[in-house]
Amino acid sequence: MKLSEVIEILDADVIVGEDNLDMEVKTAFGADLMSDVLAFAKAGSLLLTGLTNVQVIRTVDILDIAAIVLVRGKRPSEETINMARELKIPVLSTKYILFETAGRLYARGMVGCLEKVDNASTRD
Repeated sequence: MKLSEVIEILDADVIVGEDNLDMEVKTAFGADLMSDVLAFAKAGSLLLTGLTNVQVIRTVDILDIAAIVLVRGKRPSEETINMARELKIPVLSTKYILFETAGRLYARGMVGCLEKVDNASTRD
């Protein structure tokens, strides 16, 4: 699915990355805990989150995540926007909650970057 389709499905605003709307994204991961993102998200995925700080951008950069969708109408600080722009990480914002955002994308063919975790790989 292209980012342009994600924008349409989620009625999202483009905060950073207007020039990357043809980017293909096949999987997504939703979390507000960056430790969970680090443990379970996969490179090339779309990150769905309500966090708007620079740690989100750093985490996405480390994992080579394709783009970020901020849920619940969240808007990042200028510092976060500038870092995303510098690292060429697309950032979108939707007014849908995380559950609805994931559901809308799933209904249109997006899958999670993992289906479930086994007990050996979970962390407290």
